[in-house]
This record gives sequence, C-alpha cells and structure tokens, in this order.
Amino acid sequence: FLHFATIPTATYYAISKTRTRWSEQIRVAQLLLLSLLIFLVSIIASAILNNAGIINTILSYLLWVEAYLFLCGIVSIPLITESFLTLKTWIIRFSVFHIGLALLQKVLLDAGIMKTGAMNILQDNIQGVFYLSGGGHVVAASVSISFAIYCFSQSTMSTRFKFLIFSASMTQLVVADAKQVLLVAFVSWAVLILTKVSDIRKIFTYSLLATVAVFALLWCMQNLEAFRGFNTWVRPEIYGPDGEATLLKSSSIRIILSHYEGWPSWLLGLGPGHTVGRLGGWMLPKYEDLLNPLGATVHPVSGEVWAAISASWLGGKSSMFSPLFGWAGLWGDLGLLGLASYLFIVWIIWSKICGDDISQFLLLTIGVNGLIFSQMQEPGFMLYTALLIGIRWHEKNLQHFADTQKSGLVA
Repeated sequence: FLHFATIPTATYYAISKTRTRWSEQIRVAQLLLLSLLIFLVSIIASAILNNAGIINTILSYLLWVEAYLFLCGIVSIPLITESFLTLKTWIIRFSVFHIGLALLQKVLLDAGIMKTGAMNILQDNIQGVFYLSGGGHVVAASVSISFAIYCFSQSTMSTRFKFLIFSASMTQLVVADAKQVLLVAFVSWAVLILTKVSDIRKIFTYSLLATVAVFALLWCMQNLEAFRGFNTWVRPEIYGPDGEATLLKSSSIRIILSHYEGWPSWLLGLGPGHTVGRLGGWMLPKYEDLLNPLGATVHPVSGEVWAAISASWLGGKSSMFSPLFGWAGLWGDLGLLGLASYLFIVWIIWSKICGDDISQFLLLTIGVNGLIFSQMQEPGFMLYTALLIGIRWHEKNLQHFADTQKSGLVA
C-alpha cells in the first residue's frame, strides 16, 4: 500500500516545484491534470449514488489512474539533459537486472535451490523483482517485453544488445508460461497497424513483420516443447456463442446488468469497488480486516462472479477466460460516464504524449490487457509502462530541441 502515498506525493512535488517555462510542456501537463480531475468527479458521483465508502473512492481512483498521475509528474520535470540521463540510466539498469533475476530464478527453481510459493507452480514463480507477488509472472514478463520493445527506439544502443535483451525477455516469457503477454503484444501490434492507414510504408513493414512473427509462433507451437502451452487456447469448441470460454468471460457483464436499476446505473455504474475491478474482485475480500474499519463497502456482484468462476471447469485454467477483467470492472463500477472520462485520459496521453510508435504500442498494451485480466490496475505493470512513455516523451522533445539548435547554427 506504500505506493498509494508515495506516487501522489512525488507527483505533487514534481508539479509544484517544476521551473519549466516551455508552454507546450505546461499545456500538456494541465490537460492531463484536467482529465484526471474529470475522472475523479465521475468516481465521486458514482460513490454518492451507490453509497460506496470513502475508502472505496480513494483506492478505486488511485488504482485506475495512479500511473497517469505518475506520468503527469514525469511530464512536468524540466527538460534538463543531465538529470534525464540519470533517470534513463537507472531504468535501463533496473530492467536488465529484472530480466537477469527472472532467468536466474528459473535456474534456481529447476535445481530445487529456490522454493515455489503457495501455488506450488514453478512457472508462476519466475517473477524477477516481483517475486511471490500473486500474478507476478505475467507482470514480470510484461515489464521485460516492454523494455525490449523500448530498446529498439534507442539509436545509442548496439544492435547486439537490443537482440540480446529481446531474446532474454522472450526466454523469460516462455519459461514463465506467461502466454497472454505475447498475445497482448500481437493484438497491440495489429491495432497499431490499423492506426497507420495513411502511411502505406509503415502498414506494409509492420504487417510483414507481424506475419513472419505469427508463422514463427505457429511453427514453435507445433515443434518445440517449450511452446506447447500455447495450444491451450487452440480449442474451437470452447468459443462461439455457447462455448464455455465465451459464457465464462461474459458472465461478469450479465451479472452486473442484472443489478442495474435504471438509467442512473447505466450512467454511473454500481459504485467504486462494487463489481469486478481489482478493488472489488480481490482487495476488499483479501484485506477486509484492514479496510472494513475504514468504512469499505461491498456489493453482491463480486461474490456472484467468483461463484460463476468456481462453477466453470475453465475457471482455474487460464486468466484469459476470466470474467474479472479491467474494462468490465471500469464499466461495472463507474458506468458509461466513468468509462468515457477514463477514455478521455487515454486520448490526452495518446494525442499529446505518445509521439512515436513505441509509445503508442505501450499504451495499446494497457488497453488490450484490460480485455484479459486486471493489468490495468496492476501497479507494477502500469507504473513501469507510464515511466517508459514519459521517458520517450522527454527523448523526443530533447531530440527536437537539439535538431532545432543544430539547424540554427547551420543557418
């Protein structure tokens, strides 16, 4: 829970102490702050309508937008090359250490030197710095793949280093059995291609690379033992309108709708933490001894969805089929107005901060993850992704200023 205090405090300090005079930087930070304020208003309105506790409102807001608050703080930092390079060097070293630690955990677990956690599943304990933190193997692999993708934006890194990091992160993904991370990457890549309709060259290049990657994965699934786990999803009988996967995934939507009471519920949902977000789905039950004395409120939806998971033979097979996924939780808790205000935040980041394909890809991974599980509210994944997007924003602007100065000297 410490990050709930440190992140907003650090953001406030960065914004209040910044000495930047660049009007564009100030405007971007102000727009992002405005969108965050609008989202806060939507959460408060939903909480009042549904008699949700104050602690529900606070935790729900932070879980949804803590990373975007962090990004706002990063964007507010003055464009001073020396301090920026210190931050960039730190994150690169941290990321390399994280990937190396995850691969070391694989070796130690296989040798029996390191013990597994409560789930007693070897793959789930290959988590790098997120060791024994619940869904840490997916979070850990997501962080590693994001860093590998970021490396390809760096002209100062050698090609050998880039492919070494990419190979190491892919190895981590496979041995940790974090299959959904690769799916998220492919879907995000496909969506990114669709956003480039005006750039025929990029569409052709990205489509060609995607096609090669897909065929390579299909070959690996059929010929390499390490990739056999991906065949879990290749089961046509569980899809379709009456397939078990479809019924289980959509069960949260049907249950939420069954508790709606007219148009107010459609607009503002059932209240923060009252449906299938990270707060209602996990935190309130797990930390009830801590949160109930603070006035936490619960709703029957969460229990009914967990009952649906227990009743399905697919319930414990893969998080891919889980009805506890981000977009359902956002809509269920906060309704259409909350969903619209969240999308406004994302639009500000996409249009004003994501200045290149790498940043846009990273932002898309957040949205795609929200269709699978609770990654949209996972602090480790979200804060790291926001940090990379913020770093790319600074890099692009510093490069722009350097090019402008060079042009002026030439002139």
